[in-house]
Amino acid sequence: MASTLVTSNESLCDKCVALCCRYIALPLDNPTDARDYDNIRWYLMHENIVVYVEDGQWYIGIMNKCKNLMPDNRCGVYDVRPRVCREYHTTNCEYHGTEYGFEHLFTSAEQLTTYAKTVLKKKKKTKTRRMRLASGAAKIELPVLAGAGD
Repeated sequence: MASTLVTSNESLCDKCVALCCRYIALPLDNPTDARDYDNIRWYLMHENIVVYVEDGQWYIGIMNKCKNLMPDNRCGVYDVRPRVCREYHTTNCEYHGTEYGFEHLFTSAEQLTTYAKTVLKKKKKTKTRRMRLASGAAKIELPVLAGAGD
């Protein structure tokens, strides 16, 4: 998304489409097993939900606009807006059109299922390999050389 320059006599809010006021993102516990992935899959079975991974952290995105967003994309309760809104700064405003840093973005349960099967399959192979090494089953025996230690 290309951004439009804001001139010195304009406010960034004059051009804003209020992207930050159109969804809520909350961190999730990162999934570690099939049950965790299935719980996240359930979220994705609901309308207007996405799940994404950013900097190794999993998030649920609820695509639903703020009740106080006015038709001109300005805040209807600006003077008494919540602290999270007050602390939001235009330096990280989504208006600037920077690319999202998602490692993964899931918009359907099917996408997550495919991903989870791949991850859990790799995890199972790694766990099996570690168990074999720990039990000594994959231990390499070196031959004893004649005359060694005599």
